[in-house]
Amino acid sequence: MSNREAPPMTVAPWMTSTRYASGQQAGHYESFYQRGNHPTRPLAFWIRYTIFSPTGRPEAAIGELWAIVFDGETGRHVVAKEEHPIATCSFSHDQLAARIGDAELAAGRLVGSATGPAESISWDLTWSGDSDPMFLLPQASYRRSFPAAKSLVVTPLARYDGRLEVAGRTIDVDGWVGSQNHNWGSRHTDAYAFGQVAGFDDHPDSFLEIVSARVKVGPVRLPMITCLSLRHAGTTHELVDPLRGLRSSKADYGYFFWRFAHHDDRVAIEGEFSAEPEAFVALNYYNPPGGTKQCLNTKIASCTLTVTDRRTGRAERLSTAHRALFEILTDHRGHGIDVRA
Repeated sequence: MSNREAPPMTVAPWMTSTRYASGQQAGHYESFYQRGNHPTRPLAFWIRYTIFSPTGRPEAAIGELWAIVFDGETGRHVVAKEEHPIATCSFSHDQLAARIGDAELAAGRLVGSATGPAESISWDLTWSGDSDPMFLLPQASYRRSFPAAKSLVVTPLARYDGRLEVAGRTIDVDGWVGSQNHNWGSRHTDAYAFGQVAGFDDHPDSFLEIVSARVKVGPVRLPMITCLSLRHAGTTHELVDPLRGLRSSKADYGYFFWRFAHHDDRVAIEGEFSAEPEAFVALNYYNPPGGTKQCLNTKIASCTLTVTDRRTGRAERLSTAHRALFEILTDHRGHGIDVRA
């Protein structure tokens, strides 16, 4: 169903439980990540508890602890990452719970620290939220092998409170809004643009999750597919069927912009993400089959969205100046952004 007004959805255990099995031969990555934006200023954090296990080498599995604080006022983004042997980490198979080194994640709380090459970040945060989960695929697809990469938002419009210590500076987190998320797979998507808005400036209760991706089936690279889920004005628009996305969507993106459009019989949604190069950091993502991808990553991008009711012709515009998550995953190295981790 592409448009629904449904009763509240319970967060099922499969949405938060770990998919990785210790010692498995199949390659695997899996992340539990939190992100939040200051209500009015271009400040944001992104904290990620990750499992990486290379194909055929389970003894080389690690836990990756990532933390980034984006500061659009100073232009200084602090990046920290640590890698720990998987034997020193724990991830629950029946609830949201993870530990990497001394950093812990549990329902409603995350606490820890990570050190990068030159700077460190520590966090002591709580979060709460009662919005229904949101999906980028039909729910049945999460139990299938295709596509290889899965992603969902367990808690949209999560509210964060607490404190960050960022390179010796204390940042109070008071009512920042973001999301709690879970993704996993046997390999990274070949290439993608990924975006999320947890509350638009003029529509604070609306939430967007979207991806435009190229995937391979064997040696064949499929055309770009866009899938999106938008919750707005009491309705969830789920345009998440990949086959329909081949027919009903279009997208174009570069390193620092992304334009897209998608529709079904009832609604048409089009928009754009963008940010200046200075808003991004570049990160290396290990790929389970081998090699690395580079992710251009910002949490302080702009986004504009137009939502049109195809039955009445009524159009509504949503926008945010600097509260959008925007990522580009690529094999190319000509983007000019320094790799920070």
